[in-house]
Amino acid sequence: VSVMQTGFAFLEAGSVRSKNTTNIIMKNVLDLFIGAIMYFAIGYSFAYGKPGNAFIGHNYFFATNMDENFTYAGWFFQYVFAATASTIVSGAMAERTEFTTYMVYFTFLTGFVYPVVAHWCWSEVGWLKVGMGENSYVIRTHGLSYIDYAGSGVVHLTGGSAALVGAIALGPRIGRFKPDGTVNDLPGHTVTVAALGGFILFVGFMAFNGGSQLSISNPGDGNVVALSVMNTVLGGASGAIVAMLVYKTTDAIRGEDHYWSLLITINGGLAGMVSMCAGCNDMLPWAAVVIGTIAGLAFMGWHHLMLFCKIDDPLDAVAVHLGGGLAGVLLAPIFVMKGLTSPETQQHVGGIIYGGNYLAFQSFGWNLLGAVAIIGWTVAISTLLFGSMKLLGVLRVSEADELRGLDEIKHGEPAYPIKSYSDQ
Repeated sequence: VSVMQTGFAFLEAGSVRSKNTTNIIMKNVLDLFIGAIMYFAIGYSFAYGKPGNAFIGHNYFFATNMDENFTYAGWFFQYVFAATASTIVSGAMAERTEFTTYMVYFTFLTGFVYPVVAHWCWSEVGWLKVGMGENSYVIRTHGLSYIDYAGSGVVHLTGGSAALVGAIALGPRIGRFKPDGTVNDLPGHTVTVAALGGFILFVGFMAFNGGSQLSISNPGDGNVVALSVMNTVLGGASGAIVAMLVYKTTDAIRGEDHYWSLLITINGGLAGMVSMCAGCNDMLPWAAVVIGTIAGLAFMGWHHLMLFCKIDDPLDAVAVHLGGGLAGVLLAPIFVMKGLTSPETQQHVGGIIYGGNYLAFQSFGWNLLGAVAIIGWTVAISTLLFGSMKLLGVLRVSEADELRGLDEIKHGEPAYPIKSYSDQ
């Protein structure tokens, strides 16, 4: 999962213009390093600190007061998940964000916004995990629990929602939309590098989802990991194919030039894999194909909606992660095989298709509530964060700096320095 940061770095670098390559790679480097310090200091404590309440954890700050519940391996796996969630935002806000502002918002997202969501959904006392408390009425009488095995909601809805707010607050890049409102293409400088990032992310998602079993030595672990990997591959495949076909056919129907887009295909595949995170451990492979297909359609819907609303997202990060994540959270309770456990019989009730039990339908409602809560929390905090930065005038670089490019202005290290070619 840590190597996925390489995939994000290449995908983002290839998708921006050459004058901003160093800037976006620098952000991906700091995603790992700032994320490590913040998750060590407070992030893991807010997410999994024991004792904790239904809202937030509060122990293990700076890896202190450790007990048998704290494991170094657990810290590392959860840290790279936190870094992934925050990396999503940098892609949507690429090419026009102040670098110091990036460090501030990334610190806040990794240290507080994401850990609180993780606590709600994955800790033993989080309200979405156990129904408003460990001995709550909801869990005792209904057996409800939020279904999100590897983070369609926890990681991707959180990152996608923050990315949406950030892109809106920043406004589009100079020249992205023409005066008449039509879209002006601002292509990235190298499809090759972007594709390399996509390939790395495809492999990384197998670890992202398969590794969420969190163990491999117990009976049955191997089967769950293998099923998760297989479903992840199938979901990504169907999402990619659907996005590719929809992109070409819709342009053809409108009478426009129509192409087989590599970047759309890559992002459609990523959206399909994102949708698999919620339930890939507990569904048959045919269901993965169905969910991946829906995620591919959702990705294309969000892609066009963002352009229609004049919201500039250079990486299509919102369409991939918010669109794919929401599809995964809502579809998992429908297609899971085992699903939740009935408090009366202590037996699995299945999903809506495989069980039809009233608890399966309630599970869909609980996941819907979880999605609304995650989006609401992230949007509210992100609006305060980005809105205050915008009011202070520190969110976006100046027009002159944006036109010149951030590599030279902010880093003094252009990715492709003219001097290196001058003697030729």
